[in-house]
Amino acid sequence: MSAINRNKLFIASCLSLLVTSLSFGIRAGILGTLGDQFHLDKAQLGTIAATAFWGFPLAVIFGGIVVDIIGMKRLLIMAFVFHLAGIILTIFAGQFSSPYAALFTSTLLIGLANGTVEAACNPLVVSLYPEDKTTKLNHFHLWFPGGIVIGTLLVFLLNKINIGWQVQVGLMIIPTLLYGFLFSKLKFPVTERVSSGVSTGQMYKSLLNPLFIIMIILMFGTAITELFTGQWIDVLLKNVSDNAILLLTIETGVMVIGRGFAEPVVHRFSPTGVLLLSAIFSALGLYLLGHTSGYMLFIGALFFGIGVCYFWPCMLGFVSENLPKTGAVGINLLGGAGMFAVSVYTIFMGSHYDQLLSSRLTPGSNLKDYMEAPPGSEMANALDEAKKAAGPEIINTTLIIPLILIVAFTILFFYMRGRKKPTLQTSVIA
Repeated sequence: MSAINRNKLFIASCLSLLVTSLSFGIRAGILGTLGDQFHLDKAQLGTIAATAFWGFPLAVIFGGIVVDIIGMKRLLIMAFVFHLAGIILTIFAGQFSSPYAALFTSTLLIGLANGTVEAACNPLVVSLYPEDKTTKLNHFHLWFPGGIVIGTLLVFLLNKINIGWQVQVGLMIIPTLLYGFLFSKLKFPVTERVSSGVSTGQMYKSLLNPLFIIMIILMFGTAITELFTGQWIDVLLKNVSDNAILLLTIETGVMVIGRGFAEPVVHRFSPTGVLLLSAIFSALGLYLLGHTSGYMLFIGALFFGIGVCYFWPCMLGFVSENLPKTGAVGINLLGGAGMFAVSVYTIFMGSHYDQLLSSRLTPGSNLKDYMEAPPGSEMANALDEAKKAAGPEIINTTLIIPLILIVAFTILFFYMRGRKKPTLQTSVIA
């Protein structure tokens, strides 16, 4: 254990998550541009965006099953290969006869890479810091919104100076090469479950715990609330605000700060208390985003950022602390379930968005004709007005989810009061 440098491993983990988040931030910023350049409708864009979300659960669930067998290091080398291939294929998507197919495949590869990173790094962080799991998971996961802030600002600034989207995507290669190099040189510990002597049979039996099943269901809601809104905010509010992508930057900036100061918050309110407050602020933020315009949208983004800030790491931390025998499979199954829910919801909402647009245009007209109409034309202006109404309507539909979560987390908060956390006997790595 003395040869394991947990600080360097943690830094490399953060770099790998940075690439994961850059892929979300940059893709969110260029999604509309890709649609315009390759004449893709919102259903196609929704399918492309959703591919990352269902590629993620495939990788994170499979990775959670095999991580104790092949080790975290091999998984992270696989993530490096998937990331590099996905980035390169995205850059050259326009060179293929079907750009849609190329973008679909590249997004799938990046989704697989993102899921593999989570499958290895979540149990790695728990193994490195068994004495403070939820706090360190928050510190690790701050690089997800952190990368989105960096990515969206890069897109915003590079668009202003007319730097193409291919260069924007290509910037992700730099941290990808860095984390691949670092992980290839470092020694890894075994997972917490293995070091504590919990058998594989005990781990899988723990997955049938009713509390774990409830957390899986709640993860559907927290993941959709956070990730669907973040990935689509530029598309949904582009015609409501001139700086829609900056709404995502504000939201994720708040998340970075909040996760960086997670320790006193989590210790003061407990993970369940934090999750309840998160649902309340998320609902308030979505309400403002769906019912206001102008500067109030930025207030909505601020509240929404406070709301979703702790969702993902505190859900993982709750399971790791209260259901530790579920091991790496439990953590990764939770994350995979969340991403799968986002993928299904994104596909459904992409089609619903197109239906909302069509309902506000001339009956019987072809939506694609409106999308290809020259800027400033009557058809283009009509489409802009339809988008201005349809985007907030999608957000208002999504608002139902955190309202349900408020009730669920209130029940969970009172249920968990007074319950003693189970512990595993593990050694802390120096």
